[in-house]
Amino acid sequence: MTDPIIVKNLKHNFLVNTIDGGFFGFALGFASFVTTIPLFVATMTDSAVLIGLIPAIHNVGWQLPQLLTAYSVSQQARYKPMVLKLTLLERLPFLLLAAIAWFIPAIGASVGLTLTYLFLIVQGLGAGVTATAWQSMIGKIFPAHTRGSFYGVQAASANLLASISAIAAGLILARMESPEDFTLIFLCASASLLISWLFLAQTREPESQENVLNVSQAQFWAKTALILKNDRNFIWFLISRVLGNFGTMAFAFYTVYAVKIYDVSEAAIGVMTAVYMATQIITNPLMGWIGDRWSHRGMLVLGMLSVAVSALLAVFARSTAWFFPMFVFAGIGNVAFWTVGLAMILGFGPPDEKPAYIGLANTLVAPATIVAPLLAGWIVDIKGYSAAFWVSTIGAILAAATLAFFVKDQQLQKI
Repeated sequence: MTDPIIVKNLKHNFLVNTIDGGFFGFALGFASFVTTIPLFVATMTDSAVLIGLIPAIHNVGWQLPQLLTAYSVSQQARYKPMVLKLTLLERLPFLLLAAIAWFIPAIGASVGLTLTYLFLIVQGLGAGVTATAWQSMIGKIFPAHTRGSFYGVQAASANLLASISAIAAGLILARMESPEDFTLIFLCASASLLISWLFLAQTREPESQENVLNVSQAQFWAKTALILKNDRNFIWFLISRVLGNFGTMAFAFYTVYAVKIYDVSEAAIGVMTAVYMATQIITNPLMGWIGDRWSHRGMLVLGMLSVAVSALLAVFARSTAWFFPMFVFAGIGNVAFWTVGLAMILGFGPPDEKPAYIGLANTLVAPATIVAPLLAGWIVDIKGYSAAFWVSTIGAILAAATLAFFVKDQQLQKI
């Protein structure tokens, strides 16, 4: 039985948390881990390794620490105060990056580079230590039949606003000189994150002892170990997540492949990226809504099959026209893996054990998040792009098969 207070505040919480996510996305469009920040770092170093680490720091920082905060989260009757405090660790570093950008002429590239990576690590780990509490709060304030829709709408809002701010960032870089250009970009990101935080603070979350796990830390870790021992369905879900990382590892190489093998122009790459983003803006709310009403597991299966189709199109591509459906299927797969995956994670375990499940579902998958792109790069260097795309295809098919044949549908079990 859903708490009447949760039902009463559902529309309010849906609105303020969607706006929170939208402005968070707006900030990351300015300070993108894929474009803007690598360009900023490239003004201080020519090291491809250091530049390539930027998105990895962010992704691994989000996943790796989540289990470490699970016990503290499990002791909270309200998650919101913890979220509001911890999330400052992932937001304030962008303001510090603005300071670095402004003072680089004075402090020099070497010091600027060191401080930049220090704050990027703080930002990534800040996101990770916030994530378990935030996901637990979302799982609490949104009933199970609305979580996919919420995650989908929030992600679509973030993607849409990120697309707009990315264009704005490009105009700033084109029309302003250093250090004003990157300083302004990071200040815009910081302002957006402040607005995001203010809307997050409007979340209405009732206090509930049902969420509190009244055990010692030693007992908590013993119970967490029992989850891995006894919950076979969850173990198979984790296996599917690991395989999914190897399925999606080809995505990072599509644009490089298009440019190097097919000599695709920068303008065409821009259009392909727009297709990829537009696909996610459309399919995020759609797949979340369908998942709520049908099956999140079913949507994940379809998503992993889309990943396989995308990689196969890359293998057999004969012209640049093939790349557009490649990016469409990649967009569908990415939405399934992240948006639908987040909603499905919240379906595991009773309320007081959700922090443990959330932590396990992310921390244990983090090594695959690190290894998969490194493996893809190694395969490309040794065997070429087609071999990497074949491995991605196999990974995606195995992920889909694991979900379809070994993971039991939680929604059907609860009917």
